[in-house]
Amino acid sequence: MSSYADQLSTRALTREADANAALKSNDNARVAVARFIRRKPLGAFGGFLVLLMLFTAIFADAIAPFPYDAGKGDDRLQTPSAAHIFGTDNQGRDMFSRIVYGSRVSVVIGFGAVFVGTGLATIIGLLSGYAGGKFDLFFQRVVDIWIAFPALVLLIAIITIFTTRNTDAPTSIAIVAVTLGLLVAANSSRVVRGAVLAVRNQAWMEAARGVGVTDARIIMRHVLPNVFPTILILATVQVKPPMPAWGSMLSGSGRQFFLIAPWLAIWPGLAISLAVFGFNMFGDALRDVLDPRLRGTR
Repeated sequence: MSSYADQLSTRALTREADANAALKSNDNARVAVARFIRRKPLGAFGGFLVLLMLFTAIFADAIAPFPYDAGKGDDRLQTPSAAHIFGTDNQGRDMFSRIVYGSRVSVVIGFGAVFVGTGLATIIGLLSGYAGGKFDLFFQRVVDIWIAFPALVLLIAIITIFTTRNTDAPTSIAIVAVTLGLLVAANSSRVVRGAVLAVRNQAWMEAARGVGVTDARIIMRHVLPNVFPTILILATVQVKPPMPAWGSMLSGSGRQFFLIAPWLAIWPGLAISLAVFGFNMFGDALRDVLDPRLRGTR
């Protein structure tokens, strides 16, 4: 009986310790967020814009008052009003609803491209920078060819090959996201490789090799954590225009009817500007916070 009671007591103490650790972790997270907001107000505002964009994309169906493709001929080119706070376009469609739904396409393509591009750049940069020698030389020549290839030609070629007349919209969006990710991966891999070269010959790396740590473990446990701030910064600053949904609104009806209905260009342009500003400010603040060389400096 005493042994069973001891087991119950041990389990209760373990649960209590886990709960205390979770509470402490939550407190530390709140303190870190409050410190980040106080020290980097522009970066915090940029992070807020990023979260707002994500929230709008996820809950577009609940936020938009009208379907994005529904319009009436009688409502064409209406100025902003209580019924249509952003006005209507040349087909009578509500501009606010189209901006809201446009964030969904922009988020999927933007974040998908960043995920593909940053992931591929991380793999190439880690392997090339850590291995060095002929392996590094070969990969860098491949990257040179990759960078020199005209981006527009590559974009058109990939989309033409993998997009058919029967391709549905989600598949087309995924193809565009992957293609844009491939375009940004080459230059980003050079940045990751440079960060890897900076830590490859450090004394603690030599010590890890000396005690018999495998290359795979060194890369995952030592190299990657040290270059992760660089990777994170690359991911945040790569979300740039063109954002297809908002960009098409701006370059289509926005440009065609700008003189008689300027709001058709103002709202998509403002959405793109805020998105780019948010990601750039947030990425710049993360660099200051996470980069050991800048941490603690004013």
